[in-house]
Amino acid sequence: MLLVRRQSLTLRLTLLFAAASTVLLLILGQIVVRSVEGHFEEQDMAELGGKLELTRHLLERVRSADEWDGLPQRLDDALIGHHGMAIAVRGPDGRMLFAAHGVSFTPPLIERAGPAGQPQVWRSDDNVDFRGIVGEARTGMANAPPAFVAVAIDISHHRSFMDAFMRTLWLVVLAASLATGLLGWFVARRGLAPLRDMRRKAGEVSAQRLDQRLSVEAVPVELAELAESLNDMLARLEESFRRLSDFSSDLAHELRTPVSNLMTQTQVALSRSRTAEAYRDVLESNAEEFERLSRMISDMLFLAKADNGLIVPGRESFDLADEVAALFDFYGALAEENGVSLRQAGSAPLVADRLMLRRAIGNLLSNALRYTPAGGEIVATARLVHDDSGATTARLSIENTGEPIPPAHLARLFDRFYRVDAARRSSGDGAGLGLAITRSIARAHGGDIEGRAGVQSNVFEMWIPVSKSSGQ
Repeated sequence: MLLVRRQSLTLRLTLLFAAASTVLLLILGQIVVRSVEGHFEEQDMAELGGKLELTRHLLERVRSADEWDGLPQRLDDALIGHHGMAIAVRGPDGRMLFAAHGVSFTPPLIERAGPAGQPQVWRSDDNVDFRGIVGEARTGMANAPPAFVAVAIDISHHRSFMDAFMRTLWLVVLAASLATGLLGWFVARRGLAPLRDMRRKAGEVSAQRLDQRLSVEAVPVELAELAESLNDMLARLEESFRRLSDFSSDLAHELRTPVSNLMTQTQVALSRSRTAEAYRDVLESNAEEFERLSRMISDMLFLAKADNGLIVPGRESFDLADEVAALFDFYGALAEENGVSLRQAGSAPLVADRLMLRRAIGNLLSNALRYTPAGGEIVATARLVHDDSGATTARLSIENTGEPIPPAHLARLFDRFYRVDAARRSSGDGAGLGLAITRSIARAHGGDIEGRAGVQSNVFEMWIPVSKSSGQ
């Protein structure tokens, strides 16, 4: 079975083409053979029927014993000019009245009674093939029982012709099978040439050449969908590789900053003797950097688990509005300090992981507070949405006033380490993973999140499918 599976497609198509052609030729050959044999049999039966009728006519003219004695001579005269023809006449008493010389009739044919039946074929003692029939023949004598006439014809020349024809046919079939096999191989090679080109181009793809694409126009229609699918796969790989490269660069940059700060502060502290209070300040600063590194590593671990489907959300009944209210209490002092007002509306009960969704909502509120100017407002609205298919989703939108996000940045807002303002990378106000974590949490629950810009505001809307067990 392994050998069959490892055979090339060209070989399989060649064998299939040759086998189908051989079977077709054999079927056609058998049809021709049967047609020729049927033609020969029709010719023989026409001659046999004619001789049988002639013999019957001669027997009908026998009206006395004297005429009966002269019957053999008349039958011999009837066979003149008919090479290979033989006649045998058996009287009513079973006595053989006449038989052509050199012909041994088969007993079943001679002894058969009744009207003419199906022809019989047999081989004589001297290896001569005959075909014969038997029939009744009445004489002209009154009250005389009918005699039985057997007529046979030599078919050896027919058999010789058919044997030679069969040998020729087998040779033709064999030669035709080889020819069709070669033709099938050629056609398969030409037909599979686009696949070999696709394989060659696919072999040229590497990590440094992910921009390679297969030419859809140069392949047959049957392979166009495959080429398009491979191009789509290459496009996804290129995009994933690009994002991975960007992520690796961003990660290295984000880790380099706190590590560099730690090294610099430590080297400065060790450069000369300092007071215990100075060392305490250095350690407190280092502790802050370590805390930042710890949060970044924890966030990265969470995202890695989310990407590999290792996060299994819990199931707890709660209302999104309650979680928003709790977080408003937490961020209330910071919002008041920044001159930002908080407002909440709506309700959306569901069954989900409370802690994970609280983290996602906290990331959205923290992001909104960071970019809402003084005197601005943050509005959190929770609601249930029912679509035409009967599905229900819990939606939470957080809108904050401020400068609208450019459309070019909206599609990448949820990428890791991505910031609209690159200058904020070094500001120390986060690692740029909050929105990426929020999206991972939403997708872990079967939902998603999107951002859109208003006239003088930005809106982030997250939706989660409502479990049937929630009764909503």
